[in-house]
Amino acid sequence: MDANRSQRLALLALAGLTLWAGTARAQGLEFLGQPIAPGDQRRLPLPVSETFVGEEASTPVIVVAGTLPGPVLCLTAGIHGDELNGIEVVRRSLDRSKPDELKGTLIGIPIVNLAAFRRSTRYMPDRRDLNRFFPGRPRGSSAARLAHSVFERVIRSCDALVDVHSGSFHRTNLPQVRGDLRRPEVLKLARAFGSEIAIHNEGRFGTLRRAASEAGIPAITYEAGEPMRFQTDEIERGVRGVERMLGQLGMRVAKSGEAPEPALYYRARWIRVDDGGILASRAKLGDVVKANQVLGTVFDPISNEKSTIRASHQGRVIGIALDQLVMPGFAAFHIATDEPMDGSANPPAAMLPTVDEGASVGRTEFEERPD
Repeated sequence: MDANRSQRLALLALAGLTLWAGTARAQGLEFLGQPIAPGDQRRLPLPVSETFVGEEASTPVIVVAGTLPGPVLCLTAGIHGDELNGIEVVRRSLDRSKPDELKGTLIGIPIVNLAAFRRSTRYMPDRRDLNRFFPGRPRGSSAARLAHSVFERVIRSCDALVDVHSGSFHRTNLPQVRGDLRRPEVLKLARAFGSEIAIHNEGRFGTLRRAASEAGIPAITYEAGEPMRFQTDEIERGVRGVERMLGQLGMRVAKSGEAPEPALYYRARWIRVDDGGILASRAKLGDVVKANQVLGTVFDPISNEKSTIRASHQGRVIGIALDQLVMPGFAAFHIATDEPMDGSANPPAAMLPTVDEGASVGRTEFEERPD
């Protein structure tokens, strides 16, 4: 922690405004080479790459500077260009934040991966997943360079981060918060957001959330809905979560009421299909299921033979594939559990075990994402 950050932390602690180990910014700051005065609302270009003809490519960064000092909260979305809900969560949150009501600074990047957004795709033009390359490298691949620019020039200036995502590849997610809940400051952020459920997950190496947490910046991910759609309910839940966080962090008078206590889960597994065909789901998002309960059926469109998909463990359905054609191994149902899968006692949130997202257990895996 640098000297300035330590000083800001001491100021904020004395003011009694902090909910986590955040910081109090002095009046005025410099950001992306531009002076930001108290009360400013600015749209600044973040250079991220060059076009094929050598022209600079940039993505917009929105800054809302409060009239009083306080923490810097960063909102990001559009790391995957087909995840539209998050873009609207960030836009609405920034639009509803007024400098004269704000203590501190709100920074938003509505569309981190502008090249993918323009192509309506999840990936970079070189087919890389940007959310596997943070904090990035200045002389790496296109994805690594973009990640480095975003992380070094924006994220490191922030005291906390909310990264917004949706389901991938014709899947949808129950609105949820994810983070490394073993870290007290992250657990407090998750509770302040007020999502119905919070899932312990460090995130894969290369994700923005994990890179930020490892850099000492408390970070959570808000996941909601499906790609390529603007879903009003999922968007408004996210906006209300941001508003609750601002209130809980002392950055603004609370507008969305007291944050409800989320149900905590520390294991999540994808259930994969064994046969190809047409998926017909029986389980729905949010359902509480028992071990061996039927989740859906896969029909062979030619022979009409069918196979049944069953839950390998009890838990809650937090992600689901929309009915579609599937191949063997396709991740169809994401089930979170609040019970240990080894039969041991349920540990408190502060002692949550690490989820090994790459470990295979039968036909299920500890995975955050299905790909």
